[in-house]
Amino acid sequence: MDNRMDIANVLADIRAVRAQMAQSHRIQAEALPQKPGVIEGTAGRQAVTEAPGFGDMLKQAVSKVDQMQQSASDLRNAYVKGEPDVDLAKVMIASQKSSLAFQALTQVRNRVVQTYEDIMKMPI
Repeated sequence: MDNRMDIANVLADIRAVRAQMAQSHRIQAEALPQKPGVIEGTAGRQAVTEAPGFGDMLKQAVSKVDQMQQSASDLRNAYVKGEPDVDLAKVMIASQKSSLAFQALTQVRNRVVQTYEDIMKMPI
């Protein structure tokens, strides 16, 4: 039962990161000056916004995984030092979250490499 709760927490974290990325992109798009690519609509001018690039999303995912691993490492070190506010359950949950995030990132990387190789094998 705990595994399901941990997976649900990780999925909730992923959804939160996705929402943050979408929100930060909206804020950046609103801060930019009006571009020539506008659409005339019934409600006035609406700016055409671009989706965040894959490279940017990948960088954010890598930094999030790095933060999770650093947090797990800090908790582990605090537990080893014997700090009273850190218990073994927190350490293990953080470790499993960072491990799962790293495995997911590795799978994404493998898919990207496989797709790149498939594209390179296509006849011209």
